[in-house]
Amino acid sequence: MNPSLHPVLAGLGRPSSLRIHALEAWFEFLRVLRTPAFAVPTLTFPLVFYVVFALLVPGQWGSLDKAAYLFATYCAFGVIGPALFGFGVGLAIEREQGWLDLKRVSPMPTSAYFLAKIAMSLAFAMAVVGLLTIAAVGFGGVDISLVTWLKLAATLVLGTLPFCAIGLWIGALVKGQAAVAVVNLVYLPMALLSGLWIPLFVFPAVMQKLAVLWPAWHLGQMTLGIVGQAEGVRYGLHAAVLAVMTLLFLSLAALRLRKA
Repeated sequence: MNPSLHPVLAGLGRPSSLRIHALEAWFEFLRVLRTPAFAVPTLTFPLVFYVVFALLVPGQWGSLDKAAYLFATYCAFGVIGPALFGFGVGLAIEREQGWLDLKRVSPMPTSAYFLAKIAMSLAFAMAVVGLLTIAAVGFGGVDISLVTWLKLAATLVLGTLPFCAIGLWIGALVKGQAAVAVVNLVYLPMALLSGLWIPLFVFPAVMQKLAVLWPAWHLGQMTLGIVGQAEGVRYGLHAAVLAVMTLLFLSLAALRLRKA
């Protein structure tokens, strides 16, 4: 193509990589926001569960602050959902519709597609954390400093990465129609058995020991330690486990996508 024949196109110049990534992320966010089946449950379910179990259901948990404890665990629960559904369901549907193949042959960098979904997951995750913070501080009497909240937010942001990887693997593995069911079969039992809905101490001892197998448990332990509801938290170990799981599921997803 001769730029002199197209002065308008030539004047636009070549779009920068940063602009391409930013636009893809923005359009991905808008697409998901305009999908009520995703946006409404993602934003409201953690908040509704928190209000019911932490604020409306009476009861004390000994030395633990129930409102603060469930604030930490429901924050973890809330950020996992956008990561799993955004990648797991979104990728599966786009693969089935041929949208992923179109993206592959377009001049857009491959990284823009995946980083856009990560950015979308993080945006929804922080929206959920914000809503839970309002409920916990405004109505649950949870006292949390700005520094502690920032530590919690940073942990949750980084903690979404292994679940983005798991969602990517699911999306690369199953078809669009089955993706929602598969993600729910992973997400809901994992959240329950990791102690994100109710504390693990209400479960039998064997189930408490098996909780270490779930990545959600490791993220939950880190959030509980930050808000002062768990002692002796080994942050380095939990972070290492989540990092290993991220690399493992990214590798599995990459192998699957190469064969697709």
